[in-house]
Amino acid sequence: MIIKKFQAGTETEAILLAKDELGKDAIVMNIKTISPRGVYRLFRKPVVEVTAAIDEAGILAAEKKETLKVEKIAPKFNPNLIYDNSEVISALNISAAVNTETREDTSAIEKKLNNLQELLETQLREKQTNKRELVKVLEPKSEEEEKKSSYMQLVYNQLVKNEVDEIFVNQIIGEIENKFKKDTAVDNILSNVYQKIVLKLGQPKTIEVIEGKTKFVFFIGPTGVGKTTTIAKIASDLKINKKAKIAMLTSDTYRIAAVEQLRTYANILSVPMKVIYTEEEIIEAKKELNDYDIVLVDTAGRSHKNREQRDDLEKLIHTVEEEEREIYLVLSATTKYKDLTRITECYSEITNYRLIFTKLDETISVGNILNIKMLTSADLSYAAYGQNVPDDISKIDTQETAKKLLGGND
Repeated sequence: MIIKKFQAGTETEAILLAKDELGKDAIVMNIKTISPRGVYRLFRKPVVEVTAAIDEAGILAAEKKETLKVEKIAPKFNPNLIYDNSEVISALNISAAVNTETREDTSAIEKKLNNLQELLETQLREKQTNKRELVKVLEPKSEEEEKKSSYMQLVYNQLVKNEVDEIFVNQIIGEIENKFKKDTAVDNILSNVYQKIVLKLGQPKTIEVIEGKTKFVFFIGPTGVGKTTTIAKIASDLKINKKAKIAMLTSDTYRIAAVEQLRTYANILSVPMKVIYTEEEIIEAKKELNDYDIVLVDTAGRSHKNREQRDDLEKLIHTVEEEEREIYLVLSATTKYKDLTRITECYSEITNYRLIFTKLDETISVGNILNIKMLTSADLSYAAYGQNVPDDISKIDTQETAKKLLGGND
């Protein structure tokens, strides 16, 4: 008997490798997913390992079914499989928007979901007549299992389409897949995925005014993400809507325009604004501003690659005691995920932070919000979606974000 192992990106590819080398009579003895290890495990895809055997004398033919044991892979989704799901997006839009705690129009939604189920059943029949032959290593799935698999595949494809990292998609679906029975309805599957995403996004946390306590709020982040405009929007909300007594500081002396921009906003709001150049000056400012509720601190946009600049920022932040400060990392939703991972990693070396996403009006995908939330475990906070001060900002709406990830408002 010859026993060999084959690795590939998907189960089908690994089996084809085995059949190609060992011949069509090769028996698949085991299939398992191997996850990468080490520091960079989040950025590498898992691989599928197939163990196959062949008896050149053919004596194993009669024992093929008994020796064919496949370890369960969760989730068993192949992103390379093509599903024509363009027609079902409208149904996904409606189902994903439903909060199971506040359904008000159940009959209309059920009608849409029934239409989706009928469409999926049509796709299943078409797939079964497809002339392409796939290698079969398991007994054929029942009709209910096939439907469930296709429903989950559609959800998988939709999340990947919205640029959610495949690792996190697998994690989300893997956590709920085993809860479903073979005949679980598609609306239950979608509702559970929707609820799981909302839970993953968590409860956003914004700046709160605590009576009798001065809080220094630092805004950090790379250049060009809109920190100064974001501060102006938040300052307006705090003063007008929450009646807070606020002041502004800026250490962004690298850009004269930034200082003047913040000064203009401060004058409009009739709040004090001070430029600080050293750590000693912010310590002095603390004494002068101890009767204010909130002090908003604008920092210079720094390159996350520059160690010296990061050290300067860390020193500035630590002039204020931990219980008296809050840190908000401002990120652009248009930044590539690969760059966002590096940025968040570098700033995590400096301090803990909450997340603000800007420029949501400049992108059609919100996948990076979920990606960075799951990668960093930092609390979400505000979302900015335009240049209008103070209107174009609000607390991140996790339910709306989950809806968009599942196809809503495309």
